[in-house]
Amino acid sequence: MVGSLLSVRTMLLAIFVLMAGSGFLSTLIAIRLEEAGAGDFVIGLVGTSYFGGLTLGAFTVARVIERVGHIRAFAAFVSIFSASSLTYAVIDLPATWTVLRFIDGFMMSGVFVCLESWLNRVARPDNRSAILASYMIALYAGQAIGQFLLNLQDNAPALPFMLSAILLSLSVLPVVLTRIDQPVLEEVAPFTLKRLYNASPLGIVGTLATGMMLGAFYALGAVFVQRVGLPLSQIALFTSCVIAGGVVLQYPLGMLSDRFDRRRVIIAAMLAAAGLCAALAFTSEPALIFIVGAAFGGFAFALYPLCVAHSNDHLDESERVGASSGLVLVYSFGAMLGPQFGSASMSWFGPAGLFGAIGVVALVGAVFGIWRMIVSPPVAEDDQQDFQILPRTTPMASVLQDDS
Repeated sequence: MVGSLLSVRTMLLAIFVLMAGSGFLSTLIAIRLEEAGAGDFVIGLVGTSYFGGLTLGAFTVARVIERVGHIRAFAAFVSIFSASSLTYAVIDLPATWTVLRFIDGFMMSGVFVCLESWLNRVARPDNRSAILASYMIALYAGQAIGQFLLNLQDNAPALPFMLSAILLSLSVLPVVLTRIDQPVLEEVAPFTLKRLYNASPLGIVGTLATGMMLGAFYALGAVFVQRVGLPLSQIALFTSCVIAGGVVLQYPLGMLSDRFDRRRVIIAAMLAAAGLCAALAFTSEPALIFIVGAAFGGFAFALYPLCVAHSNDHLDESERVGASSGLVLVYSFGAMLGPQFGSASMSWFGPAGLFGAIGVVALVGAVFGIWRMIVSPPVAEDDQQDFQILPRTTPMASVLQDDS
């Protein structure tokens, strides 16, 4: 097992460095737009643009990778992303930043497909879970630690963008120097929305709701914290606390869902997230914001893998990759809607409107789950699959999950 993880250490290092250099950009850009006086709609639109690029990239980057190979494609994707990061410091226009965020999302999609298909080449049934867990840890750790680069902009506004470009450029080195053979890119055909819904109504609705919740948070969470009066250093800490909470609670909730009707755990997580959103909407005490934010991240981040696991409970083994890859796209579509819903709510109700909107989405998801429990029986215990943490990245992650 340790040998298997050592064999992918270059990929894990690459995703850690890359996320450290890119994971804080959504927070930084939202702060800069807020300071420049951009309206809530514009800030939400810039956030939506990133997820639009990520979604489009999931459909198209495979052709680039197949044409030039994983190493060249990865280097190209990261090089363009690095150039985009520097452009933010050169052109300070919301319209330009909207285009750049779309480019960022598209390039990030290519990066994820490259890395996840590489990991899938090494993964076997006996080490797949360990590799996937290590990948998730590297991804979230890089994203959480990178948030603190926000604190370096006081006397040099361009410095965070420059450091982002440096880290992105450095993330290429572990990949171009790897001795792992380049994989054959597996073709994943996602389920149609109708087929997904017929297989698992709660799975698709819960995934869509999760995308809206987290899309709104990533695009506007920093704006919320800034408007309630917290300084820049605490904005970075808040975002890191939410991400850290998302890592901590995934396994405990997943284990509970393996022992009980998984729908109960999904509903409980939705209701808990809604309650925590209400608490965030009505408090400005820094200590409480951090604690409640971490708890919110714990429940909200766990919802996507819980919904995927619930969908898989209703499918044959041969269907799970297609369904899971379809759910990635549903999540991405929800993440495109979330910033618009959140920004509209903030315009109407002030800073509290963000978590008010997220809480409403979570509450609707919980009500839908309760309705599904009333009209349909639970999955038989023998048919329920083991929970597994999953990244919300690209359809290639569903191949990495498959242990058949």
